[in-house]
Parts: sequence; structure tokens; C-alpha cells
Amino acid sequence: MADDAVFSGFTKETVRFFTALRKNNNKEWFDRNRETYDRHVMGPAKLFVTAMGKRLKKIAPHIVAVPKVNKSIFRINRDTRFSLDPTPYKTNLGIYFWDGVRSRLESSGFYFHLEPPDLMVGGGMYIIPDNLLGRFRKAVFDAKSGAEIRKIVTAIRAIPGFSLGGEHYKRVPAGFDPAHSNAALLKHKGLYASFEAKIPAEFFSARLVDYCFERFEPLAPLHRWLMKLFG
Repeated sequence: MADDAVFSGFTKETVRFFTALRKNNNKEWFDRNRETYDRHVMGPAKLFVTAMGKRLKKIAPHIVAVPKVNKSIFRINRDTRFSLDPTPYKTNLGIYFWDGVRSRLESSGFYFHLEPPDLMVGGGMYIIPDNLLGRFRKAVFDAKSGAEIRKIVTAIRAIPGFSLGGEHYKRVPAGFDPAHSNAALLKHKGLYASFEAKIPAEFFSARLVDYCFERFEPLAPLHRWLMKLFG
């Protein structure tokens, strides 16, 4: 990949690779198709991280976008040590742009997920660390910050195609009024929103950056609320 290369989209081979991997999830097949993975998955993924990172700075000036595996690009190898599923590879491409001083998985950010035939983009915090849950719950019940997040969540839910995620607990934690207008948010262990659809035509061109940004931008208020709380 040339140093001056720019993102021009993923390819049909990108989609075909993951579709075939789902049926041939073993090291022998992956090794035979390593060149396809490097050229049609990792190559454009790195360019996408750079291009998308620059665009995201318009709504998150300190966003971190590092075009490397185990940085913005999630590794394709699965951790099978504690899993009943022995397949060695993930059948998706995950990319994360995060913000703040904590590690990427403990930070709010914007996420891109390809798993043919679908593409999903989202933003927020997938999991709020246990040591920060108390701070989150207090903010949800606070008069000022609670009103802010209620307004943000209501606005996101009103956008066609978007859904709110992160609910984990069946009941409102002890010590909090279950009749409070924000009580449902206390059942969350994460707070994020996402948009999922079939892979769009933009996926195969540079316009994918625009496509994603148009869906990331409405999530900026949620990201800023979380950054104010945890950043």
C-alpha cells in the first residue's frame, strides 16, 4: 500500500472473503486466502481509519484513529480459551474510533461493523466499567445531567433506523426510584446507539466516509455527554 494512497472504498472481494470465511472458518483456508485478506480487508480498512478519523474530528476533536490491528482495527483472531466455539476467526470487520484517556474499550467512541450482508455503525459506550457505573447512575438521576441525557436519548430514538442499546439488568438497582423518568437507563451497563442496514452502494466507494459520518453525527451529543462524565 503506497504511502500516498487514499480511501476509495472496500471491494466485492471484501464481502466475498467474510461470506466464505463463515463457511470455512479454519486456519488452512485462512492461510490460503491470506493475500485476499491483506489486500481487500486490511488494506482498505487502514485507509478508511485514516479518512474517517479526519472526518470525525469535526464532531470529536480528540478522537483517536490508529490504522493498526489492536488499535482502531479489531483483530480477526478469536480468543477461544474460554469459549465453547472453537472457530479461530471472527467473521466480521470491527473498527473503533475512541476518545479520552482510558483504554479504547473503556472509552466512548464511534464504531463500524461489517458482517455480510449487513453493515452497522454506532456510537457511545458498549460497556461501562464496573468502577464507573456508580458515576453513571448518579448522573442519570441528577436534575441537570439527567435532563440532558433524557433529551439526547429521546432525539436518537426518533431517528428512523436507530436503536438504543446497552440494557443489561432486569430491575432498577436498589436505592433508586423505579418510578423516576430516567429509571430505565439504570438497567443499562452500556449506553450506545446504532444503525444497521444491508451493505449500501457507498461501501464500495470513497462515499462510505460520508455515509458513516451522516450516521455518526447525530450520536455526537451522546458521545459528548459520556465524555463530560467519564473523559
